[in-house]
Amino acid sequence: MFRRKHAPDFDSNDAEQREAKINELKAALGPLSARGEKYCSEACLKRYLEARNWNVTKSRKMLEESLKWRAAYRPEDIRWHDVSAEGETGKMYRASFQDREGRTVVVMRPTKQNTSSHEGQIRFLVYTLENAILHLPEAQEKMVWLIDFTGWTMAHASPIKTSRETANILQNHYPERLAIGFLYNPPKVFETFFRVIKVFLDPKTIEKVNFVYQKDAESMKVMYKYFDPEVLPVEFGGKNNVAYNHEEYSESMMKDDIKTANFWADDAKTDHANPPINGTMVPEVTTQPSLLAAKAS
Repeated sequence: MFRRKHAPDFDSNDAEQREAKINELKAALGPLSARGEKYCSEACLKRYLEARNWNVTKSRKMLEESLKWRAAYRPEDIRWHDVSAEGETGKMYRASFQDREGRTVVVMRPTKQNTSSHEGQIRFLVYTLENAILHLPEAQEKMVWLIDFTGWTMAHASPIKTSRETANILQNHYPERLAIGFLYNPPKVFETFFRVIKVFLDPKTIEKVNFVYQKDAESMKVMYKYFDPEVLPVEFGGKNNVAYNHEEYSESMMKDDIKTANFWADDAKTDHANPPINGTMVPEVTTQPSLLAAKAS
C-alpha cells in the first residue's frame, strides 16, 4: 500500500538498466508452464517491475502470485456464456469508442447492478478486463475507465468483501493496466464510501482517479482532454448518442471468445500434458512471440 523505493543507483529512464532488470526477472522466474511463458512477455515483466519500483525480488514475488492465481482461476477460459447474465443491464462493458490516444475504454455504471452474486460479479470483472486487454491497440498497455455515478446511493454500494477482492485483483494481478479513471457525477454520499475503499487502493492507483462533475466546467475540461466530445457518450457529457445493446454486445463477445479460445488452445493441451510442479511451474516450453501474446499478457 505504501510507495516502495528502488535502489538509488537505478535509473528507470535508462533503457539499458531497464532491460537488465527485465532479463534478471525473467531468469529469476525459472521454467514456466506454456501459458505462463506466453503470459510473461517482456511487456508483462516490465509492468510488474514498474508496480514494484523495479525491485526484482518484490516483482518476482508479485508475478509468481499472479501466475498461481491465473493457474487456479483460469481467467483466459472464462467465456461470455459464463457471465452474460451479469452484463444484461450494461453495468460494465468494453466501449465501442476509444480515448484520444486510441486506448480501450471500459464503461461502468454501478446503478445498473443486477445481481448479488459475489463470485459472479468477480468473474464478470475478470472477463471484461481480459477482453479489454485483448483489444488494446499495438504499443498500448493501459486502458481507461469511465464510471457513471449519476443517481448512485449507498443502496448501490458493493459489499466490502467484493470491493476488497476487486481491488486485490486489479492491483495485484493486472498491475499498470489503468491509464486513468473518471468517476462521473459521484454524489456527496459516495465520498464516505470512497474513504472506506481507499484503504484497499495503492497510492499510485488513487492518483489516477479523477472526480468529474457535469456542472463543473473545469473538471469537464479534464474529461475533454482525454476524450473528443463527438465520441464521448451523452451520459458522460459528450455528444455521442451511443447506447449499450446487450444482444449486439453478446454477439461481439462470442466472436472474441473464439479468438481467445484459439489463442490459448495449444497451451492448454501442453499444460495438460505437463502437470504443474508446486502449483504453477512446469518444464519450459518455447513459444513464438506474437502481438496477441503481448496483449494477452
